[in-house]
Amino acid sequence: MSVIRQYWSLTKPRVVALIVFTALVGMLLAIDGMPDAQQATRGALGFLGIWLAAASAAAINQILDARIDAKMARTSWRPLVVGDLKPWQALVFALVLAAVSMTVLVVWVNPVTAALTFASLIGYAVVYTVFLKRATPQNIVIGGIAGAAPPLLGWASVT
Repeated sequence: MSVIRQYWSLTKPRVVALIVFTALVGMLLAIDGMPDAQQATRGALGFLGIWLAAASAAAINQILDARIDAKMARTSWRPLVVGDLKPWQALVFALVLAAVSMTVLVVWVNPVTAALTFASLIGYAVVYTVFLKRATPQNIVIGGIAGAAPPLLGWASVT
């Protein structure tokens, strides 16, 4: 697998596509009629920032779950599991994605969207991955809060 594909797979692109799709739905629901130029620009930048944050959270999840992923057929091919990438490389990648995400959201969208997006990133990458997944079979239900955030993030980005 090429290096680019390895980093791309860290972002869990299919999962992130669903996240940004629901954020887009939130954006469209927040706008009355056709978006004006400012809403369209903030929406596009919000979409980018949310995508980068979700990709960062996915990479952090893979770093923290590498040992567990090695035991499951569904995840045993991941780049950290097979040694194609080192944990420090994935961490630097995840931190760069998060930093660019927060910069885009704070500077070009709004601080509320940045704060909510950061809370979602922490909710998934830390609270769900580190604590809930290992503590309770209800992890999906409780962790669903982070999963339900994207429409709110989309809404906040254009209002």
